[in-house]
Amino acid sequence: MQYENYDPSFPDQPVVDQYLPVWANLPAFQSKPAFIWSEAQSSSSSSTLTLTYAQLNASVHLISSKLLNIPLQRRDTVVILCPPGLLLVKLIFACQRAGLLSVPITPPHPSFSHQNYHHLLRALSQTNPTAALAHRHYISTVQRYVSSSSSPPPPPHYNQKLARLLQTLRWISIDDDDAFNDGNLVNLDMSSYSYKYNGCRAEDVYLVQYTSGATGIPKPVLVTAGSAAHNVRTARTAYDLHPNTVIVSWLPQYHDCGLMFLLLTIVSGATCVLTSPTAFINRPRLWLELMTEFKATCTPVPSFTLPLVVKRGGIAEKGTIPINLSCLNNLIIINEPIYRASVDEFVRVLTPFGLNPSSISPSYGLAENGTFVSTAWRSRNDHSFPTHRKLLPVARLCYNQEDMDIVVVNEETCEAVEDGVEGEIWVSSPSNASGYLGHPSLTREVFHGRLRNTLGRCFVRTGDTGVVKGEQRFLFVTGRCQDVIQLQGGRKIIHPHYIESTAYHTCPKLLRGGCIAAFKISTTITTAIVAEMQRVEKQEKVLRRICEEIREGVAEEEGVEVGLVALVKSGCVPKTTSGKLQRWLAKQKFIAGEMTVLMKMQFGNEVDNLAQFGSTDENVLVRGNKAGTRCTE
Repeated sequence: MQYENYDPSFPDQPVVDQYLPVWANLPAFQSKPAFIWSEAQSSSSSSTLTLTYAQLNASVHLISSKLLNIPLQRRDTVVILCPPGLLLVKLIFACQRAGLLSVPITPPHPSFSHQNYHHLLRALSQTNPTAALAHRHYISTVQRYVSSSSSPPPPPHYNQKLARLLQTLRWISIDDDDAFNDGNLVNLDMSSYSYKYNGCRAEDVYLVQYTSGATGIPKPVLVTAGSAAHNVRTARTAYDLHPNTVIVSWLPQYHDCGLMFLLLTIVSGATCVLTSPTAFINRPRLWLELMTEFKATCTPVPSFTLPLVVKRGGIAEKGTIPINLSCLNNLIIINEPIYRASVDEFVRVLTPFGLNPSSISPSYGLAENGTFVSTAWRSRNDHSFPTHRKLLPVARLCYNQEDMDIVVVNEETCEAVEDGVEGEIWVSSPSNASGYLGHPSLTREVFHGRLRNTLGRCFVRTGDTGVVKGEQRFLFVTGRCQDVIQLQGGRKIIHPHYIESTAYHTCPKLLRGGCIAAFKISTTITTAIVAEMQRVEKQEKVLRRICEEIREGVAEEEGVEVGLVALVKSGCVPKTTSGKLQRWLAKQKFIAGEMTVLMKMQFGNEVDNLAQFGSTDENVLVRGNKAGTRCTE
């Protein structure tokens, strides 16, 4: 379907929600799908729900009116506790149209029996919401949890502070109105509606978006409606998106890239096919099937997706939908750093199924800038990326937007470094968020960075390290400032992802890729590595060999002396919802003995000093010796 007279710079609106009535009133868009939800039931069956632009606009109008008649007031804060789906999409836009500050949260199980409520407790404490939106059955279970304190003894998982915060909330059921339904909404006649927008203004904070938690406890970022609109317009231009674009996304819709692509869909007048992260993780081939079925032109995925799909995607399985990726223009890869080897392997495996190598779009973003910052992709005919220490670039600074400035800075002197020198990445853009809720000093430190001896614009200090190289000034994200490991008395540093990648490749058949964390554990032990096993291995000989191979491989490949290797059960190494390693939390859990350790092996003369680190199922703590046969053989 072609759309005539479309100019990608029109209609530009101050906030994203204001695009909806514009599209909904165009004849070509009224029945055009804005979002399609795929409920994958099995490898052979799935069901879909469709939400057109007219339906979405009508739903958003009805829901926003209902919220303000409950009554809530403009600028009230609302927590959204809704599972992934079309209803969550409606609620996010409806809160913006109602002028409410929304806090989308992955809803923990309302029994809170698995200590899964910490993020919710944090959000309720920090944002002080007026109300919570949830399904009726969820609300009932929460109310039973709250009342369980009145019949002592309370359950062992009962948290008094959480119960008090839940009790003070105004709970709003999202099952009590036709506008809330996930199914196809009957087309409402909005033509006679005199449209006067009374929702969020550009300068209003409309969203609290939590950081991923990759380098510390997630922080609440304040995003204005105007900065969010600028961010997705910038991304629309960078990826050349338009009404013919079809996006496929399984990313979490609550924050970061998953949320940004909801907004990006509307700004572009595109169609977005959604499914849940759980559905993808359970069956990675689903992602390929959705791109095939809906002829996807764009898809955003974390970098761990590529090796996972190559390994577990069942790409050439018989009796399934034949894969065809020939329509794909943008395979957007996020979660820096991006290793060239994993991208090359994915391209090699998927090229016979129509994947064009020029669709590869390495990209960079962070919550403090709304999400999107840059991409190294420029056009469908250009896929020649350079490499820096095994990594792909995420931007070409010579093509940067006029209103965005990306600088690599010396952390200590706050001066821009020369190209080829590594430093901290700073970003200045109208997309910059307003700061962290309730953290004024940290807001000044992170959101008000200034280059030394200049009176220019403020920068967001990203906490990421990078380097600029080449005539086109390619930007490579090399790691995170906080994760850097200092060696040899501080004279040499290394990014832990290099150690982790090398450790995995010493024994890829037994270790879990992307589930290995390296960190410095004390001043005496140079480096510690915690690695998840694919399965529980009881033979001490095998475990010992793996530890020794990790130590030898890292020393040989990276020149790093490993002081401790611990092999742990699957699921022990913590990650963010987007798959980023939480090394800080892995270190904390390991030292506290909160990991199921199969073996820990120390290399050196400090066995007695390691008793405090970790706990083991098998009580195995041994000295290292000469490495044995390689696991890869």
